[in-house]
Amino acid sequence: MAGIQARVLIVARDDALAGPLAEGLDRLGWRTITARGPYAAAAALADMKIEAAIIDLSSAGEDPVGLVRRLKEVCSPRRLPVLAIGEPQGDGPHGYDLMLAPPLHPSQAVLRLESLVRLAVAEEEFELRAETLAERGRQLDPPEFDQAPFRVLAIGEPAPQFLALSNALARSGAEIVGAFTAYTAFDYLHERPFDAVVLWAGDNSQEALSIAAGMRRNTRLYHVPALLYMREESYVTTAEAYHRGISDVASPETPERETARRVIELARSYRRQTGIRKALEKARNSGLMDAATGLFTRDLFAHHLIRLAQASRQRNRALSVCVLRVADRPDVAIARAGGWLERAVPQIGSMIGRLVRVEDTAARLGPEVFALALPATAQAAARAAGERIGAVIGCTAFESGEGKAPFVVEFDIGVAEVASPELAGRALEEAAARALTRQAS
Repeated sequence: MAGIQARVLIVARDDALAGPLAEGLDRLGWRTITARGPYAAAAALADMKIEAAIIDLSSAGEDPVGLVRRLKEVCSPRRLPVLAIGEPQGDGPHGYDLMLAPPLHPSQAVLRLESLVRLAVAEEEFELRAETLAERGRQLDPPEFDQAPFRVLAIGEPAPQFLALSNALARSGAEIVGAFTAYTAFDYLHERPFDAVVLWAGDNSQEALSIAAGMRRNTRLYHVPALLYMREESYVTTAEAYHRGISDVASPETPERETARRVIELARSYRRQTGIRKALEKARNSGLMDAATGLFTRDLFAHHLIRLAQASRQRNRALSVCVLRVADRPDVAIARAGGWLERAVPQIGSMIGRLVRVEDTAARLGPEVFALALPATAQAAARAAGERIGAVIGCTAFESGEGKAPFVVEFDIGVAEVASPELAGRALEEAAARALTRQAS
């Protein structure tokens, strides 16, 4: 097994469900390995960097709850998200992080896996950050999770299929707010918080995709999940929908109950991530953060990075660092000379803090230099995360004085993967050097 680099473990006695799912996940970049029983599953988890497990309940044996518990214990202290495919057995707790009805399309599995893994890593990060602050004499209060009904914004024309889905969501206990136009939708989104958005493609799928893209360009709405509910004959491809910022895709072919359950799971995951994010953001009031931006200071970041590197080795996870340096441009140079860039830095830092994933740590290393520590993230994915943040901030115009055109900030980005705790500082230096190299070029 040592030569296999699997990300997902599928536990199933046969290939009736596991075979097509494994092939689809492999094509989408989530390399899989299939275990036929609990002992093979435990061995795979012990040897490889498995990020999540999928259990076929129809072939999991008589004690699926015990199986989940054993798999999670093998991975400790790494948290292992477990996705179950099938129907729940009994009313008690099952230990699964998510349960979906078969058949499960590989694209849907990828979306759920990404969300579950991020949540698991975020919970690990909370524990690590609490330890870092405790060493500096500061207490980080545990997350508080909103217990109110999930709030879902349904956007689109009142077509029968869309109304049926809205009714199914209401029966699931969600609070539904309807918006027929994009203008009304964004008014609602800016007025009150929502845990998920459902977009009806209808006869104008591009409008729904434009709404999703608009959400992804807004730092406050960026993380809110959006499900696209397409007509059966829609010309929108799944790839296009995901590229425009859609979190999940469904159609009237899927029973409304199942689609509603997927929306609820999106909302539940988002609310949990929001609770952890808010708990982590309370560290800004600890007196240890950079006063202007609320981000980690250089020294605190270096201290925490060593702890992250040690935890990554213990949990058998990747860890990368990303440095973002404000790029030299003519309008930026003018803004710098006039003091306007310095005035914009607090806003830039605040935007970076909102745009990073909940599990990532953002810091201010210098007047115009920022850094990210990205756990469970390889180097290529870290660069993509840095470029995504830069692209969103690049859509913002900053003031440069009365009568002068506003300026836009771009970043030179450098990335490096942390090979070991001893080399954490060197990895950060390499990332900074690469950002300088890009600036020079």
